[in-house]
Amino acid sequence: MIDRRSVMLGAAGASAAVGASPAMATAAPAGTPGWLDARHFGATGNGTTIDTPAINRAIDHAAALGGGTVFLPAGTYACYTIRLKSRVALHLDHGATILAAPAPDSGPGGYDHAEPQDPAIEGFQDYGHNHWRNSLIWGDGLHDIAITGTGLIWGKGLGRGDGKDAYLSDPNHAGTANKAIALKSCRNVLLRDFKVLAGGWFAVLATGVDNLVIDNLLVDTNRDGFDIDCCRNVRVTRCTVNSPWDDAICPKSSYALGYPRATENLTISDCFVTGNYQMGSVIDGTWKPMPASFAPTVHGRIKFGTESNGGFRTITVTNCVFESSQGLALETVDGAVFEDVTITNIAMRGSFSSPLFIRLGRRMRGPAGRRIGTMRRILVSNIVSSDAALLPSIIAGLPGHPIEDVQISDCHFRQRGGAPAPWSTLSPPLNELAYPEPNMFGNLPATGLFVRDVRGLSVSNVEVSVAAPDARPAFWMQDVADADLFRIRAPRDAPAFALDRVSDFRSTGSRWIADRLLDGVHSYRG
Repeated sequence: MIDRRSVMLGAAGASAAVGASPAMATAAPAGTPGWLDARHFGATGNGTTIDTPAINRAIDHAAALGGGTVFLPAGTYACYTIRLKSRVALHLDHGATILAAPAPDSGPGGYDHAEPQDPAIEGFQDYGHNHWRNSLIWGDGLHDIAITGTGLIWGKGLGRGDGKDAYLSDPNHAGTANKAIALKSCRNVLLRDFKVLAGGWFAVLATGVDNLVIDNLLVDTNRDGFDIDCCRNVRVTRCTVNSPWDDAICPKSSYALGYPRATENLTISDCFVTGNYQMGSVIDGTWKPMPASFAPTVHGRIKFGTESNGGFRTITVTNCVFESSQGLALETVDGAVFEDVTITNIAMRGSFSSPLFIRLGRRMRGPAGRRIGTMRRILVSNIVSSDAALLPSIIAGLPGHPIEDVQISDCHFRQRGGAPAPWSTLSPPLNELAYPEPNMFGNLPATGLFVRDVRGLSVSNVEVSVAAPDARPAFWMQDVADADLFRIRAPRDAPAFALDRVSDFRSTGSRWIADRLLDGVHSYRG
């Protein structure tokens, strides 16, 4: 259980905002045109008065002037829903906190109510992806908006879900909110430099947002960090996300807009993600690890999916660090394309499941009659992963629907090893309809790479090593066509390969592993 008092103190130390006197706040730069001080519209910043009406008046006034910046000096601004407007920026000064106030127990007031969603499509994605207005800050159909500054958004009064999950007992009646920032059908959006503590279901939910920049945010939260859904031309850079209970950065392509729309032209770079620090301790700089008993719950990964109706195209993840997380997942399971992807320059330590999980599935949550999706042209290079758990990296398509054209190069996967010897001969189930997670196939008969239903696999300059002896082969392949391996290294006390129904296989140039060329369809172990 999170100690609310310690979180509050941590946030106060990080932002110098809780309890700050408005009289001590720094004013907007004198004579700066277009800057509007929210205090001039009645905001108090005293931490108890609800300042939403004043902040919204300031935003409306800036919009009426044709645009501007609403400036929040140091102080704590207790708020319900803040409504953004086109051509208006919200700037949180150093020491300013927007505090999500507790919602009324019942009756009128509180946060904006969730807008209705078309019942015909509502079930195609989770509840949280169907609604935007039940948020601390939201915007719909806007352009040229920004939230900037080094202040804090503290979602203390936000819920974490819709009441359907037994472990989430937060109130979810009308007048409550479950997102810190929600944006729908917007363009030209900048989110920069601020911090988010306890952001609810999503710290940032962006749906159908184009030309989006998320830069230098520090997010220390109780569910997802960033959900980037059906968005185009997106840059996520220099961000730190601690999300112990859910995913850190989570691109999706749902049906929430009423039609399938791809997430494409997305770059995630220079970010740090983790899921194993106590909420509040990353923002206050103490970095307190979760107890060892929390290990089965750790998330904190970068995950593409699960919602995948529109697909993913032209994606880059580069120069990122993963610590104590669930690794990196690429998933398309609802009938869409996933193509033209580069994953480069990644450092991982302490993955609690597979360092890499690449899955083409057929959950098919969406309109009836859709075909199974495709997954192709994925390049993975310069990955170093250490102290990873027993599950290997996984690339898994479907019978008759292989993942195509995957290249993995210049990587070192260091696993913990030590699996029971019988695991080396397991034949995992296909589990075609299961929710896509690395543990969906159960225990696996490989230490480094588990590959099934793939066509066109290139592996070069890749090392698999284990900390404890392990009888499983480094590479396990089934129903794979055209596999080319060059200069690989694998533990010498276990087989390098276990092949089943593999065609056109070649392995050359490896120390301790004899060159092997297998034309046609073969099964082989050695």
